[in-house]
Amino acid sequence: MIAPALPDADLRDLNTLHLPARAARLQPVDDATDLPSLTEALLQRGERILVLGGGSNIVFAADFPGTVLQMRTRGIELLAHDGCTVRVAVAVGENWHDWVGHALDQGWYGLENLALIPGTVGAAPVQNIGAYGVELVDRLERVEAWDMQDRRWLDLTVADCAMSYRDSVFKRRLAGRAIITRVVFRLSTRPEVRADYADLQRELAACGVTSPTPRDVFDAVCAVRRAKLPDPAVIGNAGSFFRNPVLPADEAARLLAAHPDAPHYPATDGAVKFAAAWFIDRCGWKGTRRGDAGVHDRQALVLVNHGQATADQLLKLAADIQASVRERFGVDIEPEPLIVG
Repeated sequence: MIAPALPDADLRDLNTLHLPARAARLQPVDDATDLPSLTEALLQRGERILVLGGGSNIVFAADFPGTVLQMRTRGIELLAHDGCTVRVAVAVGENWHDWVGHALDQGWYGLENLALIPGTVGAAPVQNIGAYGVELVDRLERVEAWDMQDRRWLDLTVADCAMSYRDSVFKRRLAGRAIITRVVFRLSTRPEVRADYADLQRELAACGVTSPTPRDVFDAVCAVRRAKLPDPAVIGNAGSFFRNPVLPADEAARLLAAHPDAPHYPATDGAVKFAAAWFIDRCGWKGTRRGDAGVHDRQALVLVNHGQATADQLLKLAADIQASVRERFGVDIEPEPLIVG
């Protein structure tokens, strides 16, 4: 049975920045098979539709004058056990961190580096989430979705998802039309540890761990993230507010000639990825506060709402940060969250 829609719904507690916003209607979705009839009815009425998961990667810059679909579907299904790998389908409403912990408990390895990333499973393919040397695309098999425009179910392979750094087909060709319903993962039953990032190495060394297990990596990732990043339940934030810029080889060489200490990492096709937090920090923004909008004092990538910040205040702060980085380093940094309104 489809849950009733809530009119004039308050969205403040449904976005982790806790920005004030309302939706004309909030429609909970507990069963993905309801999507065809639900979306068809909304589109026939000329409704605008916004899909919302955990609200951890969104900025409500204004009220939403349509229907917000709140994806609350649950379920984890083991599809196959193929020797040293498993294939597992996870409903989009599952909490991401809880799913990572569950997989680890089952002896399904490969997601440990992505622990404690806020949000739901459904948001993970949109952003191609990544942390500490692992990206979702490395563990993904396929994505199931409902296409509102073509009125058909989609079963997308990794290639179909066209994933790159913090990008996918869901932010491009399928943006605003595909509603992800399940994500299928391919994980290993044999421990595959990736712990070569400096922060993880320091945390593991501090714990006296010399031969880390997947559980050790999971615990280290959680400890590092808790030390550096604010809890959205305590102080409003959307995680990393800016993407790390990826520069072509020639531009990267010029930047490194002028700033050889800039942290950087190899990317695809000879490009170079730089740490946006380093640029922001060098421009003096870490710990800045304007009213209740601010920059976190331990991680310059994170913009925070100290209580009563408005979207206008937060976005003005973000724009000023972008302008200062561009002026000093000649580098454009782009916001990572979806800005609505």
